Amino acid sequence: MPIEIKKIAISTGGGDCPGLNAVIRAVVRTATLKYGWEVVGIKDGLQGVMDTTTKLIPLNRHNVAGFLQKGGTVLGTTNRGNPFEIQKEVDGKIVTEDISDDVVENIRRERIDAVVGIGGDGTMLIMNQLYQKGIPIVGVPKTIDNDLLSTDVTFGFDTAVAIATDALDRLQTTAASHHRVMVVELMGRYAGWIAMHSGIAGGAEVILIPEIPYDINKVAELINQRMKREGFAIVVVAEGAKPLGGSHSTLEKAGSSVERLGGIGYKVAAEIEELTGAEVRTTVLGHVQRGGSPTAYDRVLSTRFGVAAADLIHEGGFGRMVTLRGTEINDVTFEDAIENLKFVDPEGQLVRAAEEIGVCLGR
Repeated sequence: MPIEIKKIAISTGGGDCPGLNAVIRAVVRTATLKYGWEVVGIKDGLQGVMDTTTKLIPLNRHNVAGFLQKGGTVLGTTNRGNPFEIQKEVDGKIVTEDISDDVVENIRRERIDAVVGIGGDGTMLIMNQLYQKGIPIVGVPKTIDNDLLSTDVTFGFDTAVAIATDALDRLQTTAASHHRVMVVELMGRYAGWIAMHSGIAGGAEVILIPEIPYDINKVAELINQRMKREGFAIVVVAEGAKPLGGSHSTLEKAGSSVERLGGIGYKVAAEIEELTGAEVRTTVLGHVQRGGSPTAYDRVLSTRFGVAAADLIHEGGFGRMVTLRGTEINDVTFEDAIENLKFVDPEGQLVRAAEEIGVCLGR
């Protein structure tokens, strides 16, 4: 049931991502030009409404000019801003506090009629919890990992793949010049979409992904053949990849219980060097994949998502997230959006295509 809307807010949560500003621009332009609403941005995820000194940024068609090309988010973001689980020190101990009622009160005090929450599965979970507490919210899916099952593509993924592919193209020339094996560790969390797409596009001989535990001996066998034939090789490793019978490689992070993936590239490189005797170098592309200007595809998808989010508010479709299915923009409930993640099918067409052109997936 549509409600009267006069003022909406936009929040960007989780990791930064190319195309965030394009979504903000599309929401603002649709909200102001089509519906005549006032729009504000919440600073740093939901932190801007976590206390009475709210931090809101007025947004209009003029001050979002040029947002299409900008990477990151002008509103700021955080992956530690869950109002349902705020950690603080009390009497020397770390305790978890729920301040979501304060967030709800602050949103209402600012006369915000609806919120557009832009983020990945973690952000959508928080938005759904706030929706259950009575805040009218719609969601926009954002992650370079492309691991949300309810949408065919998330904005930011295409840019991340393009950046990774460009890096692989550049590493091909230095690998060939020095007759080396280049191991490249890419992002993606527990899904291998970035590794698969950029690995195929960048001509990698080996692609290791979380969905297919690898046998390092199979990898070494192919590397030996490749080095004899061509004199160099490119190995793409997703950060969540793991060996047969083994577990994900993680980095220590002081004061955090959240698993932080990383280090698998160096592990694979050391094993290849030991088994083949080849000279191996490791590149961890890291946050470069998140940065810079979005591709044309991501700019268009972000714009379509932003327009759809504003329209969904107008229609009263709260508690829902916009999605892409095929070529059409649709929407699903928050529950459906966060129910399952999307993984590379080990027997799917993408994997089969890679293996049929001789790419080793470690099996």
